[in-house]
Amino acid sequence: MTWDLLTDPVFRLPFLAGLLLAGVLPVLGVLLMLRDEWLAALGLAHLAAAGALLGIALGIPALFGAGLGACAGGMAKSLTGIRGNGAYAFMILIGWSGLMLVAANAPGGEALGYALIDGQLYFAGWPELTAALLLVLAAAIALPRLMPRLLHARFFPQHEGANRLPAWRWHLGFDLLVALGLAVATATLGVMGAFVLILLPAWAAFRVAPSWGWTLGISALLGITAYGGAFVLALGLDQPFGPILVVVCLGLGGLVGRSA
Repeated sequence: MTWDLLTDPVFRLPFLAGLLLAGVLPVLGVLLMLRDEWLAALGLAHLAAAGALLGIALGIPALFGAGLGACAGGMAKSLTGIRGNGAYAFMILIGWSGLMLVAANAPGGEALGYALIDGQLYFAGWPELTAALLLVLAAAIALPRLMPRLLHARFFPQHEGANRLPAWRWHLGFDLLVALGLAVATATLGVMGAFVLILLPAWAAFRVAPSWGWTLGISALLGITAYGGAFVLALGLDQPFGPILVVVCLGLGGLVGRSA
């Protein structure tokens, strides 16, 4: 066991970058589940991973490539007007095939592809922390404006069309925010780490929260708690972070879900 690593300054930036993502991703997950689009996390994460790996192969920073890949998927989905998990299922297939093809043909591609799937949190630095900070800032500015419109669209789906509202603006805005979040999370936490923080805290919060506000708060709290526990366990037991995060989220989500 290597518990002394928990106090090593080397891991402060990675911890903070992941902590910010663990707070904002579950909130995005709540809105995605509200729209029956929880598969977005896996679809956009695969596109982000493919974009990151292609960017590395071309000499472009991984974060930039991940952002381009995920945002391209988010814009295509929003502008075509496709709703629901069907669009993201196609993204998974496209992203997975792109990731595998680049990994098979780029120098060192297989190792880099594995790193993107598993996550490289311990190697996160100022670029990842800065990107996470900008994501939190963007969410803090955009979500108070987007959330009422998304809720209204969910419960009154005919209202936008009947009143000729420019609904594409806020749907595109939300899709791009989610795409950016998944791009940063995939480059930092890996595909499955990003997916589990979108899915499980939101799922558990919906089962126990008495109101919409409580749902948002509980999901963020569960995400931060699971992340903190996984970080301590993975570092102390010298295990890869991504699988430990999934196990902790499954356990915590199961406990909370059973209490409903």
